[in-house]
Amino acid sequence: MKEWIDKYIKYLKIEKNSSAHTLTSYRTDLEQFLAFCSAHFEVETEEVKIKNIDRLTIRLWLGALSEDGLARSTIARKVASIRSFFKYGFVRGAVEKNPAHLLIVPKKEKKLPKTVQVEEIDRLMEIVETGTPSGNQDKAILELFYASGMRLSELTNLNVNQLDLNDKQVSVIGKGNKQRIIPLGNKAIQACKNHLQTRSELYGKRTDSDARKALFLAAGGQRMYPRRIQIIVKDYLTMVSEVTQKSPHVLRHSFATHMLDAGADIRIIKEFLGHADLSATQIYTHTSVDRLKKVYSKAHPRAEK
Repeated sequence: MKEWIDKYIKYLKIEKNSSAHTLTSYRTDLEQFLAFCSAHFEVETEEVKIKNIDRLTIRLWLGALSEDGLARSTIARKVASIRSFFKYGFVRGAVEKNPAHLLIVPKKEKKLPKTVQVEEIDRLMEIVETGTPSGNQDKAILELFYASGMRLSELTNLNVNQLDLNDKQVSVIGKGNKQRIIPLGNKAIQACKNHLQTRSELYGKRTDSDARKALFLAAGGQRMYPRRIQIIVKDYLTMVSEVTQKSPHVLRHSFATHMLDAGADIRIIKEFLGHADLSATQIYTHTSVDRLKKVYSKAHPRAEK
């Protein structure tokens, strides 16, 4: 089975263009399942045969995960990993019957996304000290996140030629190598213009051909990496907000929530966010309804106090 896991991960990387995070998560899940099968069948991991895996074996593993106290969302992801893996194996003849075909994915706990207030966003943009190459870049990163709602991986992978300052838009390569065009507001455009004027001053010893194409650069002059962007966003959010989660995803959530609050069509927001299914976008309607209830409770004279 181990060789089939390696083949599957290679398939995800090359043919599906899956992100590094997805590849790591799927490999971790499958290797955990392999270790369980090794103990279950009382053989070495190298001796576990994919054709010997049946639906009962998978259900026993999921039961063990539940007993270990794993969250339903985590188990749901592992079910997705197993289903996708065995579908791949079935199509390629590794198994005669797909043992994961009828697996039921546990319903995830619904957690409302963390957001920051519009006023906090305004303060966030004001506190960035521009005028230096790093300051200009920080401002462009923050403005782009909030103006577009793009994912961390998408912003990290941005190249200069994906930014169209004349038409005020950015071309983003999202999950599944799908391209989408996102319009940008004047403030984001101006921040990007300022950054581009001083971007070359961020070049360093580690600036290679890829870095020269990259829109954002790390301290050594190489393409900006996700962890550095996470730190930048967290540092600035800490100055203006007490929100418990201080990550780029908070700016993505805030973008969607503020757009919806202002009357934007949820189907348009879906396209901006790059969601494949509208159900993934609908969580923001819950956030808006909750906010409306709070406003009503405070403002209406007959509301319960």
